[in-house]
Amino acid sequence: MLKNDWTPSGVTAIVLAAGKGTRMKSDLPKVLFPVLGRPMIHWVLDALEAAGIRNQVIVVGYRSDLVEAELKGRSGVRFALQAQQLGTGHAVQMCRSEIEKSVGPVMVVAGDSPLIQSDSILELLEIFRSMGPSCLLGTLLKDNPQGLGRIVRDSSGEFQKIVEQKDATPQEQQIREVNMSTYLFAPHELSWSLDRLTNENAQSEYYLTDCPQKILEAGKLVLAKPVLKPCEALSINTVDELGAVESKMLELGY
Repeated sequence: MLKNDWTPSGVTAIVLAAGKGTRMKSDLPKVLFPVLGRPMIHWVLDALEAAGIRNQVIVVGYRSDLVEAELKGRSGVRFALQAQQLGTGHAVQMCRSEIEKSVGPVMVVAGDSPLIQSDSILELLEIFRSMGPSCLLGTLLKDNPQGLGRIVRDSSGEFQKIVEQKDATPQEQQIREVNMSTYLFAPHELSWSLDRLTNENAQSEYYLTDCPQKILEAGKLVLAKPVLKPCEALSINTVDELGAVESKMLELGY
């Protein structure tokens, strides 16, 4: 396969799956909680596969043995260990070797978002191929964006930065366009920005959300496109949210 392969088969997907999920009130890793009878991470990996992305790197951490045992039968899956959970940026740093050898863009998605849609993934890949950004964020508009990172745009409507809820000003908290942890990066730009992350924020973590801003500040093209569907706003952090996701999946005919 040649370098600069922008087809789905050339994409490296990084799936963030290292967290404990403390609000789930269980010792089970969050991504292994069953959704319609299957560990939720399988739905995420299925959506990637349906979009043609079979090169999948799973970032594991808490009870990594359980996650690896659950997924070992899936083809194309490899693992990267995040021994300490120091933030999403740190998680992706653990995939450095996979990023550097990727022949196409690197996609980063969350392992706790089982309603991610394969056609949304394909739409993002087409935007990336046709417009050639260094970074592309899949976003959506949400009436109640509480707890989610906001997409801050400049006066001309171009992407400026992502600001996390805990770091947002009262004005920024009014923004309805949110980040859903769905990204495409040019591999070398992702590596470059990961090298420049700091943990100077309210959580003292290394945020992947800082990477697009750093790439933008270097004069590269960063796009944020609100192409994700309303159902993709439903991720799982609590048992109640898990129930809401199951209800929506049944409604959609899963």
